[in-house]
Amino acid sequence: MARSHTVFERQAPHPAAVTSSLATARDSCFWNDDAPLGDPRPALRSDRHTELAVVGGGFTGLWTAVRAKQRDPHRTVTLIEGGRLGWSASSRNGGFCAASLTHGEENGRSRWPEELARLDRLGRDNLAGIAATFADHGLDTEFEQTGSLSVAVEPHQVEWLRAAAAADEGTFLDEAAVRAEVASPTYLAGLTADGDALLHPAKAVRALAGLAESLGVEIVERTPVRSVETGRTGPVRLQTSGGTLTADRVALATNVFPALLRRYRRHTVPVYDYVVVTEPLTAQQRDAIGWHSRRGIDDLANQFHYYRLTGDGRILFGGYDAVHHRGGRVAPSYEHRPETYRRLTAHLLTTFPQLEGIRIAHRWAGPIDTCTRFCAFFGLARAGRVAHAAGFTGLGVGASRFAGDVMLDLLDGLDTERTRLRMVREAPLPFPPEPLASIGIELTRRSLDRADHAEGRRDLWLRTLDRAGLGFDS
Repeated sequence: MARSHTVFERQAPHPAAVTSSLATARDSCFWNDDAPLGDPRPALRSDRHTELAVVGGGFTGLWTAVRAKQRDPHRTVTLIEGGRLGWSASSRNGGFCAASLTHGEENGRSRWPEELARLDRLGRDNLAGIAATFADHGLDTEFEQTGSLSVAVEPHQVEWLRAAAAADEGTFLDEAAVRAEVASPTYLAGLTADGDALLHPAKAVRALAGLAESLGVEIVERTPVRSVETGRTGPVRLQTSGGTLTADRVALATNVFPALLRRYRRHTVPVYDYVVVTEPLTAQQRDAIGWHSRRGIDDLANQFHYYRLTGDGRILFGGYDAVHHRGGRVAPSYEHRPETYRRLTAHLLTTFPQLEGIRIAHRWAGPIDTCTRFCAFFGLARAGRVAHAAGFTGLGVGASRFAGDVMLDLLDGLDTERTRLRMVREAPLPFPPEPLASIGIELTRRSLDRADHAEGRRDLWLRTLDRAGLGFDS
């Protein structure tokens, strides 16, 4: 397969410009610095009982707890978090809140074509529910339904956008039109779509936690759950660092961390995603790039970028590198990756050469729970007493609320439109055991990179994964 240069190599900035931009960058998450969590809730210090225990204090756990109390205000609900609320993926992501439950139209169509219209509608209803919750309770989350802009930065990607527009996935913009929307010399075409939203992840975590407590949810922090124990009948026992929490029903929302149910431990792998955020743009810089619509942007490469404006006018720029570490480990040391931060900054300056000299203010990383179908999967275990959701693959900001509703449906034994979905009833194929998982993921990463350097042409390895319904995507 012939290898060509991508636009980010053809139009790369001078290395000194990248070094200058990163000179004063902080190794810290902008969102958390902008909206600190505050004092921790008390840890569990004694044995106790609750009707519903939710394990995990990210978006999935918080939405599950909120939805549980909204459905049944009299049900006792305890949310238990091993560290601090939202400290991992939920407060470190880009703040893109998508309507899609399937990681895009193409992924949904290839897996559940007969359900796609229903999944699209449920996704829109879910996003509307998020918007209504924030509005009805006056929650400060910087939620904006800005819509999205997908851009072609290589000639072969233009036809992909034309095809998406023909499938009624958005409005096609030619080169002149897309550059009128946002003035990047890399843009060859675009596709605008309505519906998707942006929010401030850390503010959303804090707002949902406050809402949950106002509804009567007890939140316990700094209390890792060690094991889930059940007998043939009776309550579930969560053995924790501070005592035993028994519950009639349990919802597991640990996502990227090792599943507490052994059957799901090979269904996800952690993949590290990296982000840089600039200082606030000046009025002159904002005019130079013409980005006034506030739409979130992504490009179409396999190793894609996503970027957006923050509420105070910074550019958040992330993606491209998706790094899996052998053995599927999660560790703070993996967040320090200077070569990736340099690459992201270089790609930002290629995208917007008008911004040469801008400073990167923050850089950080976090793990994504990736599964082989690229969107959340669900399960019910221990005689219907324990529900599980994971595998969001970077789409959890919006889909986490839907996941909470699915788990509650399953735990309550309800026959609903959600529980009848094949997407809900079927689990993805698990990853193979190590070291095969790491070898396969690395082979896939290299093949995706080769495809990006070969006008999108997929090699034999990727075509084989496509036929098997498997794959790997940043």
